[in-house]
Amino acid sequence: METTSSSRFAVQPAEAPTAAAAEHDPNDPQVPHDPQGAQAAPADPQDPAAPAPAPRRTAAPFLAADFPWYGLDDAFTGPRWLMQVGAAADGTVEHGSTGHGDEPSVRGELATGEKERFAVVVTVASNPLRRSADGTGTLEATSVATAAWLAGSGLLAYSWPGQMDHTLRSEWLDQQTEAAWELADDLGGEDWSTLSLPVDGEPTPFHYRESEFGWVLAGSTGAGVHLGAYGRGMSAYGLGFCAIEDLGSYE
Repeated sequence: METTSSSRFAVQPAEAPTAAAAEHDPNDPQVPHDPQGAQAAPADPQDPAAPAPAPRRTAAPFLAADFPWYGLDDAFTGPRWLMQVGAAADGTVEHGSTGHGDEPSVRGELATGEKERFAVVVTVASNPLRRSADGTGTLEATSVATAAWLAGSGLLAYSWPGQMDHTLRSEWLDQQTEAAWELADDLGGEDWSTLSLPVDGEPTPFHYRESEFGWVLAGSTGAGVHLGAYGRGMSAYGLGFCAIEDLGSYE
């Protein structure tokens, strides 16, 4: 898959806060909140680990999509929540994510020892033609690699290696996100294995890899979308996916 950074989605990953927001603006509503934060003592606003509450997102942006959204199937009985959607220059919704389990904090288990169990499902529309941001050209079609990169970069956005100073994280995140793109561009490489999981009740092959930060997988459905997923603290091997019938169950 030959591409350049210009052909990637404009806002990546759509579901995660930027490093700068996480480090310097703990009141930014885009920063996901720590469910335990409301019970903790007030944190120093300069502390990059300080939790910040995030408003619950509504289904309205998701309803603008012309493709089905996916999440974990009914075997998962824990909390469900909406994340963000990503749109093209003309406003067409191209991808988005739904969360399951604990809402992850930017500095979670890797840096603080706090156990977080979550799985995020990324749905990517299968688009054979995408317009460039300025409307003058076209970009390559979305693919399983697109879902793999969105999932990989999404996991990194919620990862903070232990003992890393917050001033170094932005550079680290840039480097690791580029590495995630290279891995997504080589789904047949030795870093990936194959995992079969049910999608709408049908066994479906996925590309799967693990790292110290968690796991990432990506595949395609028969419903015209590509699926990516990432998580930590929850095994990917027991997961199943299905089209979401009621987005209200995620609000």
